Amino acid sequence: MKLYTYFRSSAAFRVRIALNLKGLPYEPVFVHLAKGEHRQPDYAAVNPQALVPTLELDDGTRLNQSLAIIEYLETLRPQPALLPPDALERARVRALALLVACEIHPLNNLRVLQHLKRGLGQSEEQIKAWYQHWVADGLAKFEAELGKGRPRGRFCHGYVPSLADCCLVPQIFNARRYDCDLARYPETMAAFEACMQLPAFDRAQPAKQPDAE
Repeated sequence: MKLYTYFRSSAAFRVRIALNLKGLPYEPVFVHLAKGEHRQPDYAAVNPQALVPTLELDDGTRLNQSLAIIEYLETLRPQPALLPPDALERARVRALALLVACEIHPLNNLRVLQHLKRGLGQSEEQIKAWYQHWVADGLAKFEAELGKGRPRGRFCHGYVPSLADCCLVPQIFNARRYDCDLARYPETMAAFEACMQLPAFDRAQPAKQPDAE
């Protein structure tokens, strides 16, 4: 398999974690988002959405959108499971993952920040304030969800990492880049720290990618 990836992409980071957790080898193909390589015709032929990640299977089939890719990997290699077998627990894990992937991340991804700067003329200070506001809003909700009916365990849901952890960890890395105050989220940060003790998460982090700057 090939993974079209960028070291700082939260969405690609999620998929790198899932691939590592499941022990699935892949060949990285680097797409430099900050240089606009995702908008070039060559990459448009790979992914018409002009986003990363893209997972290319051995038969040439290409999949995009990080959560869809991870759900495919869950079907391809069910163990270790990233979604619990119980329907209610599975729904809770998906809800936590979507809180990050659909509520926090879209407001703060690269194209939004670039539009704030280039399209709307916002200063770096204003952009940072935007980022911190929406991260605080989203992580407060995440923290509340972890404190509500959370099963015993070290991770977002129990004693093994799940889809929720795959989404949370990249968001925390980005929040730290923008100097967000994370002390207000002890449950969230405890889950993050537990994840980062695992090689699958550690190997996936941005600084350890070959294309890291």
